[in-house]
Amino acid sequence: MVKKWRQQMKRWMAEKFELPADIMMDLPRITMVGQIHIYIENHRGLLAFSDKELRLLLRNGQLLVRGEQFVIKTILPEEILLQGKIRQVVYIEE
Repeated sequence: MVKKWRQQMKRWMAEKFELPADIMMDLPRITMVGQIHIYIENHRGLLAFSDKELRLLLRNGQLLVRGEQFVIKTILPEEILLQGKIRQVVYIEE
């Protein structure tokens, strides 16, 4: 109950103060360039990586990216740049 109220309050504040929702609500920001690059900000850590799959931990779930020939170009504590042929991006809620 408290968690739901907190989420509603954050959403209200983001709207009233015109703040970016991704920052206020701790959401990931995902930027794709065609099918060849995906840049993900505000993740909680790398769970799995192979040349065909990337799995990241998010605040309220996971992000799964599937494709081919994956190479991590940049990895920082809350940011990652993945290069390869991206076929699927799936958000998995907890």
